[in-house]
Amino acid sequence: MRRPHAVSLAAAGAALALPAVLVLASDASAAPADKPQVLSSWTQTSAASYNSWVSARGNQGAWAAYGFDWSTDYCSSSPDNPFGFPFQTACARHDFGYRNYKAAGTFSANKSRIDSAFYEDLKRVCNNYSGATKTSCNSTAWTYYHAVDIFGLKGADTARS
Repeated sequence: MRRPHAVSLAAAGAALALPAVLVLASDASAAPADKPQVLSSWTQTSAASYNSWVSARGNQGAWAAYGFDWSTDYCSSSPDNPFGFPFQTACARHDFGYRNYKAAGTFSANKSRIDSAFYEDLKRVCNNYSGATKTSCNSTAWTYYHAVDIFGLKGADTARS
């Protein structure tokens, strides 16, 4: 008599454990609840935001649970270092913003800020120069910004920026 009772308890325990395992498995694959805040903090116009993103990009494993898309084609079909100005990292952060906000379904609400952050990043590169070289860099930065401001919207439904 005790044996059938023990079997039924074991079966009941297994039946209860299965949903718990499924819940834990789905929770483990979900991104942390603060993912939108982290994404926002890395896509602001400030130097602090840029520096935080660069640091995180260098340590992507620490952010793996968030499921961020770190892929980049840098400055797309434009030169990554036009006239020797190193715009590649600014372009990578711009791609990061576009790709991750598109994946979150909130691209349109954030595009303008992402583009503005890109322009600020480019101008920070230009601040390393002086005189005519700085003027040339700033003009190139404006051209790059203006291109994403106008044409980046056309790519809003695609994975590329």
